[in-house]
Amino acid sequence: MNRVLAISLGAAVLVGAAVLACGWGSSDPAGTVLKPSDQQVLAIGQAIYADNCASCHGAELEGQPNWRSPGLDGRLPAPPHDETGHTWHHDGDTLFRLTKYGTGALIGDPDYASNMPIYESILTDDEIIAVLSYIKSTWPQKIRERHDVMERNRSR
Repeated sequence: MNRVLAISLGAAVLVGAAVLACGWGSSDPAGTVLKPSDQQVLAIGQAIYADNCASCHGAELEGQPNWRSPGLDGRLPAPPHDETGHTWHHDGDTLFRLTKYGTGALIGDPDYASNMPIYESILTDDEIIAVLSYIKSTWPQKIRERHDVMERNRSR
């Protein structure tokens, strides 16, 4: 009986280790790693961006006009995700959490009004990472390098 228990426990430990190593089912954004050089991820991210983001942020990532000033509804228009916007000023973890949970959750204000959908129940973590990876892949090399430095500094 002890042998069966030991084997079962060992199998459970191995499965648990595999799940942790692969990040399967994880919604912990602390492990967010963007993949702007992975062509397969970028193709997925570009398609998801076109279906879920381009209607507001623009097909060319250009954002909406006057994105820094609130509209008539008091909400900020969608910012650009290209080099003219501020997306690249935020690390991958912040971008992930903003996309998944919304700005209100990110800033600790549940009453924050935004036109940005909360994607927690719309996109998987991998899909969010693919979109963010696609966005990063479009930035000029100099900005990507600055973002890479920010990412390295965050992980220290």
